[in-house]
Amino acid sequence: MANAWSNWSGFVKAAPKLIATPADIGELAELVRSAPGPLRVAGAGHSFTPLVQSDGTIVSLEKIEGLVSHDAATNRARVRAGTRLGALMHILQGIGQGLPNMGDIDRQAIGGALGTATHGSGPTLGAYHTQLETVQFVDGRGKLREYSRAGDQDMIHATGVALGAFGVLTEVTMNNIATYRLRRRKWVLPIGDMLRDFETMMAAHRSAEFYYIPFSGYAQFIASDLSDAAPTPRPTEDDEEGLATLRKLRTALRWLPSLRRALIKGAVKKVPSEDYVQDWLNVYASDRRTKFNEMEYHLPYEEGPKALAEIIELTEKHFPEVYFPMEVRSVAPDEFWLSPFHKRLTCSIAIHHDAANDPLPFMRAAELIFLRYGGRPHWGKMHSLKAADFRKLYPRWDDAMAVRRDIDPQSRFVSPYMAGLFGIEL
Repeated sequence: MANAWSNWSGFVKAAPKLIATPADIGELAELVRSAPGPLRVAGAGHSFTPLVQSDGTIVSLEKIEGLVSHDAATNRARVRAGTRLGALMHILQGIGQGLPNMGDIDRQAIGGALGTATHGSGPTLGAYHTQLETVQFVDGRGKLREYSRAGDQDMIHATGVALGAFGVLTEVTMNNIATYRLRRRKWVLPIGDMLRDFETMMAAHRSAEFYYIPFSGYAQFIASDLSDAAPTPRPTEDDEEGLATLRKLRTALRWLPSLRRALIKGAVKKVPSEDYVQDWLNVYASDRRTKFNEMEYHLPYEEGPKALAEIIELTEKHFPEVYFPMEVRSVAPDEFWLSPFHKRLTCSIAIHHDAANDPLPFMRAAELIFLRYGGRPHWGKMHSLKAADFRKLYPRWDDAMAVRRDIDPQSRFVSPYMAGLFGIEL
């Protein structure tokens, strides 16, 4: 039987000659030197773009995981790249540390999360890669390299967001913070009020985000702030039940849009508010079982509300089959060369479509709006951009490509998809 690989949603598939799970860095280095190319690295398969797709070799780092060392005085921890975020949270809590911020999925491997610029929300909080102190990786010749922020900051900025094409990440040292608690609150408000007061509300909390439920007219706002209070029970999560209801209403009331809208609006208005305190690792992540495909664009902060208003209008006028909530977050600017947040405060807007449906018509229509507002796509989420587009969006693009050529001169990590992204002739 041929080897088979697919991403989490099932949208991206591959039939490589080899799927390898090296036990250590030595085995990994030998694979880089000798395995059939192109060689791509799989994290947890939570990217929706064909970053991992290859007919050569797909490498899983699932055996290269866990804590290497830590420093209590600096709140630094060195971990292996295959470590899943869910496991990492408990590792860090056990040594008195915490990630400063997180997204809402904890299934990813830290290497994949770093390589695609995965992020949480908060106008003063950066994506995972901004925590990097050191990076270690195997380059295209099978040689082990290591760089530190103190010794070579440019290389950290060049390779911190690397899409698995600047070498195979093996270990990283991350700058964390002391373990902490968060007070999380959630409530519903009209989307018009949310768009009008966007900057005020997002800036009023350490971390804030909101979801717009299509056809409801309402947003669900989520705010998280540091707290010294004693923990209180986290409410039972009902996101999956809510999605199931939205799907049923979409399907049953396809030809009665006004009734669908009224029922959704009435249900969302009745969603109870939440207010609880928990240790950080018990707050960020949510259960995500219903499979979807996703596009997320990172826009100049001030453009976010205008772009979202257009996305909502597009969806509700032309794509009645869409029922997944739209997620809106903010991310602090950084200096990493291929970071979508490079030198600008960002509003991130994510749209989703049921994995059972073709997402492309909706995504293509929405992408035109995102691009009109100066958006940069999330590297791991659906988009149609190529090298010529990215050169216009990233001031250090050519510098990053020069570093990539030095690390991988024979293009061992360059699949046809990656060649299109980077403008490389194979």
